[in-house]
Amino acid sequence: MSDFNPPITVALTGASGAQYGLRLIEVLVDAGHEVWVMISKAAHMVIATETDVTLPAQPKRLVDALTQRSGAKPGQIRCFGREDWMAPVASGSGAPSAMVVCPCSTGTLSAVATGASNNLIERAADVAIKERRTLVLVPRESPFSPIHLEHMLALSRLGVVILPAAPGFYHRPQCLEDLIDFIVARILNQLGITHALIPRWGEEGSAAVEHADDKDE
Repeated sequence: MSDFNPPITVALTGASGAQYGLRLIEVLVDAGHEVWVMISKAAHMVIATETDVTLPAQPKRLVDALTQRSGAKPGQIRCFGREDWMAPVASGSGAPSAMVVCPCSTGTLSAVATGASNNLIERAADVAIKERRTLVLVPRESPFSPIHLEHMLALSRLGVVILPAAPGFYHRPQCLEDLIDFIVARILNQLGITHALIPRWGEEGSAAVEHADDKDE
């Protein structure tokens, strides 16, 4: 029996917004979950472009790098290669109960919507859909084309959560990290994971409530 909470799959693909996925891994580790990670080739390029983080492509070395970065316990993070077809996420009998693609490129969105399964990330998402498990896709694109929107609608009708990386501002973010946490908090809400990243709307202490109170005075 695992010493961790149930595993959650996190895949990073080649859209802008690598910070969201990296932060999500950290928060899931802090919440005590086992985290299964897949990073596409394009995502490695985005991470190198958008952040100062250096992550190796080889799964065993990637485990070491993510473990050190997130403070995970030994065995808490597992990483799989793009064509590791023996990975548990490739089968309905082995995949965990939830998967998040964050960020989700429009190419990955298209592949998942059409059941392409050309690599392990796409296959894992296909498994989540066919097994009626939680699948959250976090696209980061602007503007969306009719093709993107049609794919999102098709997936939403299948029960997939489409959660664009569009942070709000009612919590009065003070830094970039606050905006990142806004999206990560929304993902955690969909996964049913308790967090304290930002107050929920209407909760005591939220910036929105405080601002409304100021107006009443």
